[in-house]
Amino acid sequence: MNKKLNIVLFLFCLISLIRTTIIIINDKNFYLEEQKSIVGVITNITKDDDKVVIDVKQKDKYRITKYENINFELGDRVRVKGVFSTPTNNTVFNLFNYRKYLLSKNITMVSYDANLNLISKNNNVLYRLKNSVINHVEKYESSNYLKAFILADTSEISNDVKESYNMIGISHLLAISGMHVGVFLYILNLFLKKYKFKNVVIILFLLFFLFLTGFPESLLRCVTFFILSLINKKFKLNVSDIKLIIFCCCLLLLLNPYLVYSVGFLFSFTITFFILLARPYLKHKNYFKKIFFMSLICFFASLPILANYFFKINFLSPFLNVFFIPLVSIIVFPFSLITFFIPFLDGFYVTIIKFFEFICGLISKIDVLSFSIAKPNVVMILIYYVSLYLTIKVNKKWIVLFLMILIINLNMRFLIINPSLTFIDVGQGDSTIIILPGGKTILIDTGGKYMSNYSIAKNKIIPYLNSVGINKINALVLTHGDYDHMGEAVNLINNIKVEKVILNNDEYNDLELNLIKQLDKKHIPYYKEVSKLNIGENKLYFLNDKIHDDENDNSIVAYLQLKDVKILLMGDAGLKVEEEILKKYNVKDVDVLKVGHHGSKTSSGKTFINNVNPKYGIISVGKNNRYGHPNKEALDNLKNSTIYRTDIDGSIIFKIKYKKIKIHTCPP
Repeated sequence: MNKKLNIVLFLFCLISLIRTTIIIINDKNFYLEEQKSIVGVITNITKDDDKVVIDVKQKDKYRITKYENINFELGDRVRVKGVFSTPTNNTVFNLFNYRKYLLSKNITMVSYDANLNLISKNNNVLYRLKNSVINHVEKYESSNYLKAFILADTSEISNDVKESYNMIGISHLLAISGMHVGVFLYILNLFLKKYKFKNVVIILFLLFFLFLTGFPESLLRCVTFFILSLINKKFKLNVSDIKLIIFCCCLLLLLNPYLVYSVGFLFSFTITFFILLARPYLKHKNYFKKIFFMSLICFFASLPILANYFFKINFLSPFLNVFFIPLVSIIVFPFSLITFFIPFLDGFYVTIIKFFEFICGLISKIDVLSFSIAKPNVVMILIYYVSLYLTIKVNKKWIVLFLMILIINLNMRFLIINPSLTFIDVGQGDSTIIILPGGKTILIDTGGKYMSNYSIAKNKIIPYLNSVGINKINALVLTHGDYDHMGEAVNLINNIKVEKVILNNDEYNDLELNLIKQLDKKHIPYYKEVSKLNIGENKLYFLNDKIHDDENDNSIVAYLQLKDVKILLMGDAGLKVEEEILKKYNVKDVDVLKVGHHGSKTSSGKTFINNVNPKYGIISVGKNNRYGHPNKEALDNLKNSTIYRTDIDGSIIFKIKYKKIKIHTCPP
């Protein structure tokens, strides 16, 4: 019987994995936009500072974003009319992919201008209960944490606080998972242990809790595994927990193959698998020793996922979890449940939360063991997990291999042997990254904010650098003082180490003066009137040394050669500067030209383009920008060049190897 069951389980898992693999391989990015009218039920409402996100389920699920207050509730039946489109991919290499994230939630299309009209109010008992819970929680001062622990909604916890949790590696404690379910199971078992129908009540409660929290992946894993374990025990199938968690994973993938895109899904199953594998090491009578070894297993099991999605690890986290796991599981989380039922304790619970946040904020400033780590490739991830498995299951000597993989990824920048040039999509602005052999890095411009409460430096530039193993900028070159070129400079220097800053030749404006104050505080040297920058064996030449009346014409114009590949970066320099460069320098047959001033009519003159004769022209420009960039005349002048645009192609990388160029783009 056991042998036959093993064969059935194996075939089921094999079919699930083959199906998932085929679907993921065939998952092609395409953009579709169409006018639609749908009738569906509201399944989720999330309120942010300036917007409301609504999920509506018809046959498929749709996400609507509104920048105004709404008066709908969960379960309401609505008609939605408007322009819908497929979600966009990330436009910066290696970073968060919104399209894949929504696919993991079964959301296929989004809309930002749809109108919602009520057809009928909610008459579903489950949605009424959920609405009652939401309305009850929103009355509390501590509603942000009550929502996190009871509704799995962390949207109201401030980004700064969540960032401090991420930095010290305890953000998983906010996600509804096995620890939280364990508290519920303990309470339910306490009251129902004498009753035969105990398990039925527990299953019904867990299924309702799944519905209440919106089916988060970690809780989906817990509930499914719990039900499968009961079936295993009831029918005496004698399936091991390891096989059961694998079957559970494959079952959920069979229902939704796109769950492989979910970070929560990957974390939950990977960590649970290795905890089950390491059970013999977790049988300590000492509670804190048990917690420490469990934290250590969780840390090593989650490390490739952290590296793959977040590019940061904190070696303090296993030690910190020894303190924070009991704090959250014994005090913070249970007290949220007590406060939910006893409202007058809300003030005391707020005090607990503030203390918790204060401690986390304090510890997050200790970053001596926090490191950026390069995004590992699939082969390295497989080797790492196989060696971790062998270390736990076979012989501890295998720890050497997986530590080697870890060390390689931590020091990936030193293994860079070929230079690259990356034009980052920063909307209507400029930002260019030059990475040289050995990981030496030059950043030219930072872009500027194009959305409120959004930092390009923190959300695009720095994560991208971390993803390729870079944790330091050797030189930050700011071509001129316009906001779309240096608006993120202060955010940048506050969040990554910068060795020195190069400014253009004209007088400092307010933006530059504000930056200089910050540079002085951080003791970062800055220079102007520079003609040449040496980074290792490479030289960056600055060609525009005259002072003009126009800020754009005072842009730094940079020229460099990487393995005989000629690169000319024009900043926002206009026609007058182009003429001066032609008179003073013999710049011909350039391989890569960063087109001046986002392709406006004030730059890229015909004479200049004919002389420079670029093989590739890069236009850094925002989608549907109000300036009408790039200008048709500029595009006509560049007709003999291959043009790449950040609004169409996303970020563009030129990898230079053996004097040859390989070009990759990251289209939305």
